[in-house]
Amino acid sequence: MSKGVTGLRTAVSALALAAAVAAAAALAAPTAARSAEAGAVSEKPVAGGFGLIEGGKLARVEADVTDWPGVLRAVQGLRGDLSKLSGGAQPAKDAPVVIVGTLGKSAQIDALIAAGKLDVSALKGRWEGFVQQVVDNPRPGLARALVIVGADKRGTIFGAYDLSERAGVSPWTWWADVPIPVRRDLTVAPGARLQAPKVKYRGIFLNDENPALYGWANATFGGFNHAFYERVYELVLRLKGDYLWPAMWGKALYDDDPLNAVLADEMGVVIGTSHHEPMMRAHVEWERYGQGPWDYSKNPDALRRFWREGVERMGANESLVTVGMRGDGDEPMTQGTATRLLESIVADQRAIIGEVTGKDPSATPQVWALYKEVQDYYDAGMRVPGDVTLLFADDNWGNIRRLPKPGETRPGGYGVYYHFDYVGGPRNYKWLNTNQIERTWEQMKRADDHGADRLWIVNVGDLKPMELPTEFFLDLAWDPDAMSVDKLATYSRDWAAAQFGPGNADEIAGLLDGYTKLNARRKPELIDAATFSLVNDREAERVEAEWAALEARADVVRALLPKAQDDAFFQLVWFPIMASANHTRLYLAVGRNRLYDAQGRAASLAQADLAERLFARDAELTGQYHAIGGGKWVHMMDQTHIGYTGWQQPERNTLPALARNVLYRGVLMGVAVEGREARVDAEQGADLPPLTRWGPTSRWIDVFNRGPSQMTFEVSAGAPWLKLSRGPAGDWGDTRLEVSVDWARAPRGVHRVPITLKGPGGQQAVVTAVVDNTARKPARGAFVEAGGPLAIEAEHYVRATSVDGVAWKTIPNLGRTLSGVAGYPTTTAPSAPGKGAMLEYLVDFEKAGPVDLTVLVSPGLDVTGGTGPRFAVSIGDAPPVVVNTIPDPSEKAWGKAVADNVRLLTISLPVPSAGAHRVRLWRVDPGVVFQRLVISRGAVAGSYLGPPEGMRVR
Repeated sequence: MSKGVTGLRTAVSALALAAAVAAAAALAAPTAARSAEAGAVSEKPVAGGFGLIEGGKLARVEADVTDWPGVLRAVQGLRGDLSKLSGGAQPAKDAPVVIVGTLGKSAQIDALIAAGKLDVSALKGRWEGFVQQVVDNPRPGLARALVIVGADKRGTIFGAYDLSERAGVSPWTWWADVPIPVRRDLTVAPGARLQAPKVKYRGIFLNDENPALYGWANATFGGFNHAFYERVYELVLRLKGDYLWPAMWGKALYDDDPLNAVLADEMGVVIGTSHHEPMMRAHVEWERYGQGPWDYSKNPDALRRFWREGVERMGANESLVTVGMRGDGDEPMTQGTATRLLESIVADQRAIIGEVTGKDPSATPQVWALYKEVQDYYDAGMRVPGDVTLLFADDNWGNIRRLPKPGETRPGGYGVYYHFDYVGGPRNYKWLNTNQIERTWEQMKRADDHGADRLWIVNVGDLKPMELPTEFFLDLAWDPDAMSVDKLATYSRDWAAAQFGPGNADEIAGLLDGYTKLNARRKPELIDAATFSLVNDREAERVEAEWAALEARADVVRALLPKAQDDAFFQLVWFPIMASANHTRLYLAVGRNRLYDAQGRAASLAQADLAERLFARDAELTGQYHAIGGGKWVHMMDQTHIGYTGWQQPERNTLPALARNVLYRGVLMGVAVEGREARVDAEQGADLPPLTRWGPTSRWIDVFNRGPSQMTFEVSAGAPWLKLSRGPAGDWGDTRLEVSVDWARAPRGVHRVPITLKGPGGQQAVVTAVVDNTARKPARGAFVEAGGPLAIEAEHYVRATSVDGVAWKTIPNLGRTLSGVAGYPTTTAPSAPGKGAMLEYLVDFEKAGPVDLTVLVSPGLDVTGGTGPRFAVSIGDAPPVVVNTIPDPSEKAWGKAVADNVRLLTISLPVPSAGAHRVRLWRVDPGVVFQRLVISRGAVAGSYLGPPEGMRVR
């Protein structure tokens, strides 16, 4: 690592340490405040509370043996959790009692209700609801008990696991090696705590599981058997989920191990099959047992037999049956939209369900997944019976395609199938977590607002390393209304505190939010040598610095944490930061190697060497992951991620081609300047990008060696007020010069100042600094256009208006640079252009004339089925110009939008005069999320993220 990066990491380490110390003080206080809430768990005594652990002695947990087996499993889990929390103690015979039971399945619970000591009127009939309540004198000889009662089986299970989690046991204790803290005292506050989910079915989909999850499951459990699924089921339940689409590529939950489904039903997990696996049959089972083609128009009898066997095998197991059909291998069924064929398929499938169960088909929960081309059938008018849940889907990249109209209902309800992982175009993304919880919130909160609350399921790939977004998704599904923007802003901190304690939670949250932001703006699989500009906007350097800062901060926190927390911190925080940073740095090295080779720099060879070291470092980091916990997670990071050339993953990680050309003889000076990839021609020279008071503080010149020997050079400026600053000399004497202006001495006007560079043997080149010191007094509070593109972050408006109940909310951390700004509620009807809510930005333009206004919006889709959400723009009092966020509906344009994770929409607008004018963004349709604005004249130098935000006059 270079000295520059090392120094940066040292400085950031000191800041991170200070932040961590401050966080410990800041987060120590809320415990007492939270303890006042009904049922809150505190380490401090609470009047009228229940002592879960007192002086290291723990309460005894009771349940009736007549309760559901899944409840008894959860009770046993609660007992074990409390024992670990107490440091390994076992309850005494006279210990305080926790009574756990289900309505109608527990004599103790029913007796409390009959005696009037437990009011469950608000609980009865609440799907998966539970109450936790301190009850005085629950039975003779017992002064007080903590009662956990569930409205149904899963309600009781959730009540037990909820208490464990709030007492300090992370759901990720086994799955991410989060240690259980030891508590000498834990008290549950008095009062009744009632909880129930809003989304009925909340689940995960294990998918695209080869090679990582596949290799790990086989090495650890011998396959995808009931030992493996027992761990999965428990995790789902501890996260308050209730539904699972099992791993399916070459795997079949029912067929691989008959105990898989039995155990799911016992533990309380609803089993389904994925969007393209109808009637409780896994895709691979057709390969194993099917006869003839997977084509209902040619082979209906065989397919009906196959499906009937699936429903017969399902039996009484609680299930959610997928209906419909896609083609073999998760492909389209036919060319075009065969609506009548699919309608007949669904009708025949429902007939089978009725015949096998002996009940009306509506008595068996069913779901029709409107995934990819299946939505075309829906758009073409195909309908299924009202009891079938319509499962809308995203575009595989986190953008929901369709939602019901606000207020539109059906007995089966609506749901959403969402993705944190995907195999397909424009490229697979399977390696690391690249999902911002803020983006998930923005999309899924809208789903809830539109009434899609029957089923939420998310593709989590290998499950690890998607721990954070998976828990967020299921938490959001449990209670979307509770997840306000303010709560969203603190979610990462609360999650970090739950895994590592409050002392470092703020700093760990910053690391989580930081790496997911950097990974989300372009997924690692899509990064290549040309992604980030090496010559414009100092983009490569900025990206490197962002990752280096996260690395340094992660190192500091890792050193602060107790050894017992190291494995968890490695998996959840440290590894994804280090691996992602290394991956980005590798591709930057490859890019520099190729650029330097084209320029004739001797340093191109050093960049090739660096790329090879970083490639080896990637394998080293993977090995460290596989070694933690004595090899507990071996194979879990086997997913390939280096060397993509198309949408499909490479067979193995492959270092991109590097240039290693022979050096020139002798010592030759070369010059490169900011904004140009080509080496400066010694005879023609080159201009630097403009320097102004209100723009970038400096511009750079690289002076480099083209030969194998050390090089020295001289440099002089043609004006005394033009400042030249040399950076440290690199390999072979390569040096970056920073060119800036002493504005107090610079004369007014526009000047072209030569900078003369002299190298060995009389070599010479002239670079011209273009300095604009035109007299100007920008308006206070305005962003200043100054000789180049002007970028403004969307949240930096000077005024925001609310109209017809629509107000603007800033979604922190959302997007590629700072945040997102969107109008809420999203269910409000469209606004007339220029009449709706508005965001206003004050811009001081340097001259009149046309400008290009580029608005960057999140790549959301039109959930109404229209041609694209719209907004409008204006400058000053000019009429608003309406902009469609999806002007090109082609697959190519969509692919670019999701790969870039943003849409760039450019509108030409007139500026009436130099000086301050108000640029306005108008709400027209709901669902548009603004990220930033860029104002430019003419061609803009290319960089992926665009220029840094411009200067604002204070």
